[in-house]
Amino acid sequence: HPRDMGAKEVEAFLSMLANERKVSASTHNQALSAVLFVYREVLNIDLPWLNDIGRPKQTKRIPTVMTKDEVAGLLAQMEGTTALLARLLYGTGMRLMEGLRLRIKDVDFDRQVIIVREAKGNKDRVVMLPRSLAPALGHQMLAARSQWEADRLAQRGGVETPHALELKYPKV
Repeated sequence: HPRDMGAKEVEAFLSMLANERKVSASTHNQALSAVLFVYREVLNIDLPWLNDIGRPKQTKRIPTVMTKDEVAGLLAQMEGTTALLARLLYGTGMRLMEGLRLRIKDVDFDRQVIIVREAKGNKDRVVMLPRSLAPALGHQMLAARSQWEADRLAQRGGVETPHALELKYPKV
């Protein structure tokens, strides 16, 4: 029973996980957290000696990065909207959801910038619009406008409205 166990047994268990079972650092940390939880919250026993047990360090991995030629080859195989989105993400450093949520009003062709709204950390930021993508992006915007006009003439529904807007404007 955990009540009958002391520092020796708990340390032996954690060592066994690391040395014999070769668990990852995150699994080892989860096991240590579980032991601490059982003793503190379930058994109401404070284990001051467990505070000094070192947690294993996460192994740092070097990311695999494609070369310029590999990226060019990949982008050359893509077509249409997918190709434009991939080039936009690669050329601006935007994240996938930032590219998918991009709105026409956030592209400034005059200043050659894109305003990324509600990016990571819910912050707005500005990225440069690659000159090579400006014509294709302008064409995509015209195609989107044309699709919107056709939908409007056919009296098809609009778009999903975020947050409280659908309550504020229920008929839009």
